[in-house]
Amino acid sequence: MLKMKKNVLKITAVLGLTTVLLNSCGPKENTPLVYFPDMYFPVAYDPLMKAQDAYSDHENEIPAFVKNNFATGLSPVEGSVAQNKDGVFEEGLLPKTPDEYNAGYDASKTVTASPLNPANATKDLERGKSLFEKTCSACHGVGGDGQGPIVQSGAFSGVPNYADRDITVGSVHYVITNGRNAMGSYAGQLSAGDRWRVAMYVMDAFKKGAAAPAAATAATATTAAAPAKSETMTTETKK
Repeated sequence: MLKMKKNVLKITAVLGLTTVLLNSCGPKENTPLVYFPDMYFPVAYDPLMKAQDAYSDHENEIPAFVKNNFATGLSPVEGSVAQNKDGVFEEGLLPKTPDEYNAGYDASKTVTASPLNPANATKDLERGKSLFEKTCSACHGVGGDGQGPIVQSGAFSGVPNYADRDITVGSVHYVITNGRNAMGSYAGQLSAGDRWRVAMYVMDAFKKGAAAPAAATAATATTAAAPAKSETMTTETKK
């Protein structure tokens, strides 16, 4: 009798599990219950369109969307790197070959003025100093002598002393944007305008103001960024 009860329980358990499995594999359009509808019916928002729930009739009332006319594409978060807030950079002008890089670097050395508004020079230099000390001084040192803590630890070497280099505000900006030899590009860490601010600070602090901040002409700014043909890249570290 006990054995029969055990067999009945086993059969009941198997049938119950089979029923659950069969129901869970049924057609999605006839789902009786959905616990997370926003995951079950995912919505791909168009950033310029009004956001609405695909599985209900009520409109999205997230405050940030309401302020933005219900568009889901919002402005960059404060503290993040804006793409080109100052309007001084063109992605299409980035060098794509060693020849283009070297030609662009040579052209950048002829640029002795920042394209930023000279009326904001004092603030730009202050921000450039802050960014340099946070982003660049680990290698270049707060004094621009190439003796930052990473170099002093022995982990890295060959960082130049700005005072010994033949540089301009344009060439410093070019290297920050594109990198040079062992130094990589910092375009992902600094916005287009901030790269000019750091370059301005480098020249003002470590080259005795060799290139005072002033507005460059559009043609000059374009020349600094546009690559042309030249010799292959050298191995000498410059910035």
